[in-house]
Amino acid sequence: MSTLSADGMTIAYDDEGSATAPVLVLVHGHPFDRSMWRPQLDRLATESWRVIVPDLRGYGETTVVPGKTPLETFARDIIGLLDRLGVERFVLGGLSMGGQIVMEIHRQVPDRIRGLLLADTAPWAETKDGRRSRNALADRLLGEGIQSYAEEVLPKMVAPSTIERLPAVAEHVFGMMLGTSPEGAAAALRGRAERPDYAESLAGAAVPVLIVVGSEDEFTPVEDARLMHKLIPHSTLVVIDGCGHMPNLERPAEFNDALCAFLDVISEEQ
Repeated sequence: MSTLSADGMTIAYDDEGSATAPVLVLVHGHPFDRSMWRPQLDRLATESWRVIVPDLRGYGETTVVPGKTPLETFARDIIGLLDRLGVERFVLGGLSMGGQIVMEIHRQVPDRIRGLLLADTAPWAETKDGRRSRNALADRLLGEGIQSYAEEVLPKMVAPSTIERLPAVAEHVFGMMLGTSPEGAAAALRGRAERPDYAESLAGAAVPVLIVVGSEDEFTPVEDARLMHKLIPHSTLVVIDGCGHMPNLERPAEFNDALCAFLDVISEEQ
């Protein structure tokens, strides 16, 4: 683990692989931390790719900032980290909320991005009911802590078959949720409730885009991924069978194969 301090906040991150290799940045979802990307780090951080994986503010080992954290703030944190590390251009990927942060980074600095991985995520602005629900959940987490919420959503975060087939994966996902600060998670929920619509900026993406979704994802169903695929030029859609919202952990071999094939295409084109 490495850390970087700026503006009163310390960001924890992993930075693995050759310092001279092209860079892949992976952004975790809610309510998780950077350890969710360990199967991808182990596969990809080699002489061919340098992989940078931060903990978002309020999550993991990065500073908790209560209140409200818009996606724009998460994006600025990551861009600032990459600036401090001297990284100009990079492939960028994220899952769920992490995918929406990726969309915001793409909106802010499209010329720095070589390709996009959008996993189990969607570009549309939050609905009125969704805004109400996210703010209510933020209140709930601040009032009662995160354990009951984690117990409630675990069978949606990973497919029930994954819990039975791969109990260690389910334990990892549950442990990440239990380790998340309620204040950090609530701040992200309030900010995410106000997220803009990214459909227009994604429709104008000038780089390759890989869309991945679990076949049993209840949070971002396959149909959402298909609509995003139709929206985005130069996009490839991969549906991974037998998993829920976290295919990178539930079916890491299949997820990594799709990601590696995508990265090979980028390496050949640029």
